[in-house]
Amino acid sequence: MSTVTSLVQSVDWLALAPPTLAAAVALVILVADLFLPAARKPLLGWIATAGLALAALSLLPLLDGDRRTFCLPAHPDVCSYAADPFALVIQFLVLGGALLTALLSIDTLKDQDLPAGEYWFLLLSSAAGAALLPASRDLATLVIALEVASLPAFALVGLRRGDRLSSEAALKFFLSSVAATAVMLLGVSFLYAATGSLHLSQVAHTLTALPDPRLATLASAGVALTLVGFAFKTAAAPFHFWVPDTYVGAPLPIAGYLSVVGKAVGFSGLILVTVQGFPSYANVWGPALAVLAALTMTVGNVAALRQDPRRARSAVRLLAWSSVGQAGYLLVPIAAAGYARDPGRAIGSTVAYALMYAAVNLGAFAVAALVARTRSANRLTDYRGLYHRRPVVALALGFFLLCLAGLPPGIIGLFAKVTVFSAAVDAGLAWLAVIMAVNVVIALYYYLQWTTVLFRGAEETASTGEAAGTGAPAPAGHPARTAIPAPLATAIGLAAVLGIALSGAPQLVLRFASGALL
Repeated sequence: MSTVTSLVQSVDWLALAPPTLAAAVALVILVADLFLPAARKPLLGWIATAGLALAALSLLPLLDGDRRTFCLPAHPDVCSYAADPFALVIQFLVLGGALLTALLSIDTLKDQDLPAGEYWFLLLSSAAGAALLPASRDLATLVIALEVASLPAFALVGLRRGDRLSSEAALKFFLSSVAATAVMLLGVSFLYAATGSLHLSQVAHTLTALPDPRLATLASAGVALTLVGFAFKTAAAPFHFWVPDTYVGAPLPIAGYLSVVGKAVGFSGLILVTVQGFPSYANVWGPALAVLAALTMTVGNVAALRQDPRRARSAVRLLAWSSVGQAGYLLVPIAAAGYARDPGRAIGSTVAYALMYAAVNLGAFAVAALVARTRSANRLTDYRGLYHRRPVVALALGFFLLCLAGLPPGIIGLFAKVTVFSAAVDAGLAWLAVIMAVNVVIALYYYLQWTTVLFRGAEETASTGEAAGTGAPAPAGHPARTAIPAPLATAIGLAAVLGIALSGAPQLVLRFASGALL
């Protein structure tokens, strides 16, 4: 009698818990929104925050091992989902970033009268996709996770109905992302045609020895197109054009979410396809990513340097261009992995840098959200004298900016930059290390310029009425003091505590730079 191989796959629900819990809470919010009266809608925000915290806590039982699920019956080592150290670290970053975004959003929804049910459903749906992506180990799951993370973000950016900037930002973000997805899908289809598989491990094995030169050409095109698609997602120059307008038009918590969680999604996907899917093409993607890294950090920092401090929303624009520059730094270790004997160790520097960047950048956006409550134009000049109005908040923002610049007391920022610099030098990319050093100096200027503004005397034009939004003038030197909402204060406090803890014990993050995560 012939035996029939079972195609039923076992499912490890514990391994799937982080993205599953986020998705389940999103559905709970969608249903609850139908029955809650308008006065009880704020409850949805606390349900969302609790759901994200629960999803993050579900990572704890996974720390003891490398769990895999959705594996091929004939090849138990070829799986579509892997809860390995790399996936767990990125999932922690994603869910922690989404949790801070939720705390920032609770009062933003009240201030801007955004629809609570739609907002929280979209945010948790995006977080679920972002948590799924770093554990994806086949190209189909990778693309699906990327789109689940991206599609709700389009709607979140354009959720301020009737706001022209918001609508334009959402349209630009949507069109650029759709173009990136189309290019990526074309590349994935080429790779599937050339290799006959979508699993990254099998794709990597087949690409090492393609029997037909025509298949090799098709595979090379597939690799190139896939990399271009991810370059859009990571906001690498010259595919970064959507970033400034999108951040300015989006609600501030969503701009912070895109700058951290959106980048984590793009970079984790890029790491997976290069290091695990295309190692035999390292001589192609290594140099290409090195050039992209140099171009991205230079474009981002030079554009940030040229921001007019009196232009409306110049603070958010500076953070947007700064995030483009930071993306260049994040690309450096991935490029170095193309030259390293052990690529898994090289990408640890990117992970270490991303963890530092996530904490302090979300903290900076949190302070920007606080300032925007009283000064909606959110110019850099609006931060003048912030120390005299809110000393603790000004010190927190100064600390965040110094971390991004890599200056003491932001020790974690300095150490993270050193690990990225070392990765380039160890890979023999001295020219890239020199370009990075020049860009770090450029970035010092605009970060320090913003920091010094915080401690200058208050503007003579500051007025209680203007700050409160009434337009009535008040005596100079008496700016309005309003209580900081508890969720917003908690978000700023958490980001500051995390940054201080990491600066005091940088080995908590930097150990990832010395270990092979993949």
